[in-house]
Amino acid sequence: MTAGNARIFTERKIHFVASDSDAAQVALADMQARYGQSEAEHADVVVALGGDGFMLRTLHRLLPVNLPVYGMKIGNVGFLMNLHREDGLMERLGVADCVELNPLRMIAVTEGGNESTALAINEVALLRQTSQAAHIRILVNGSVKVEELICDGVLVATAAGSTAYNLSVQGSILPLGTEAVSLTPISPFRPRRWKGAVLPSSARIRFEIMENYKRPVSATADAHEVRNVVSVDVFEDKDVTLKLMFDPEHSLEDRILDEQFL
Repeated sequence: MTAGNARIFTERKIHFVASDSDAAQVALADMQARYGQSEAEHADVVVALGGDGFMLRTLHRLLPVNLPVYGMKIGNVGFLMNLHREDGLMERLGVADCVELNPLRMIAVTEGGNESTALAINEVALLRQTSQAAHIRILVNGSVKVEELICDGVLVATAAGSTAYNLSVQGSILPLGTEAVSLTPISPFRPRRWKGAVLPSSARIRFEIMENYKRPVSATADAHEVRNVVSVDVFEDKDVTLKLMFDPEHSLEDRILDEQFL
C-alpha cells in the first residue's frame, strides 16, 4: 500500500479480541484505551491478541463478518501472528500485506448416519480412537489410490497449515500460492513405503473407514471433532475466503519458505 493508503487506514475502525491469558487481557485493555473499540459488525479490521490457536478460533468465529484479521503474538506459538507492539498500530495496518486463504471443507458421516460439516484453516485429520490401528481406504476424485491404509491416522493440510501438525508427521511443506494440499499418513504401518502425496487444491479426497465398529476413527477440522465416522470428504472451499494481514518484514509466505531450511 502507498503512504496515502496508510493515512486513509487511520480513519478505519478496529475490533480487538484477545485470548483468556492474563497477558493478552492486559494488552487488550491497553489497545482499546489507545485506539478505541468498534463492534465487529461496524469495524474495518479485527486485531487478535494471542497465539496461533486463538487466531484459528477467531477466524472461525468471525467468518460471517468477513473482515481481515491482523494478529499480534501474545502466547507460545505465533506462526500466524505479527510481533506485539502497542505503538504505531494504524501505520502498521496501513502498510500490511493481506493474504487470502481458502479453507478446507470437511463433510463427515457417522456410523449413526448423521452428517457433519466444518471448515479447516490448517488441516482435516482422521485419528484412531482406540488402541486398534485404523484401516482407511483413500479415494481421490472418485478413484481409489490407497486400498487399505493401516495407520494411526491421516490428514489433509492447506499450504498455511502445512507447517503445523502436517510438518510434525513429516508431511510436505507447501509455499503459499501453490494451489495444492498435502495428504499425509500418521504413523503408517501398511503400505510401509507410502509417505503421502501433494495434490492439486481442486482435488476431492474421500476417506472410507474399514471395520469402523472394531476400529473407530474420529475426524477433526481444526478444533471441530466428529467421532465414530464412517466416511469423510475433504475439498478446498473456493466460496469461502479468509483474509490475514502481516507486516511486510514478517510475511507468512517467507516464514513458510524458511521452514524448509531449518
